[in-house]
Amino acid sequence: MRKLAADRAGLEILHLGDCFLMLGSVPLGRIGFVAGGEVAILPVNFVVDGQDVVFRTAPGSKLSSVEVGHYVGFEADSYDAATGTGWSVVVNGLAEVVESAAECARLDGLGLASWGGADSGRVWVRIRPVSITGRRIPSPAAATAAE
Repeated sequence: MRKLAADRAGLEILHLGDCFLMLGSVPLGRIGFVAGGEVAILPVNFVVDGQDVVFRTAPGSKLSSVEVGHYVGFEADSYDAATGTGWSVVVNGLAEVVESAAECARLDGLGLASWGGADSGRVWVRIRPVSITGRRIPSPAAATAAE
């Protein structure tokens, strides 16, 4: 395993490829955006499509108010209380509703399981990243070995 740089808090700074591996390992993340003058942070089931994060939402939901060209924040993470290890990946980018029927059909084939009932009538939202950062809490054994 390659040695990772650490930030001032001692968290390992993940390489871009590792960020995508981590994102692909969990089904749930959180999206943050501005709606009606307030910041909203909502959980979403998602998948990684190339270098984009995609998820479905119901028409008329708060998430459907994410307008094309508006910046959003997305975060996914994992934490193991027993070992004290975990990671977090943050994606900042532009959100867009997927309009193409062919593209929606392709995304339907990615196997995303949505919350809240049937997927019919839901719209796909794509986040095109502008920046992706990730941090990992090293295992106590790895932290001790590095000292």
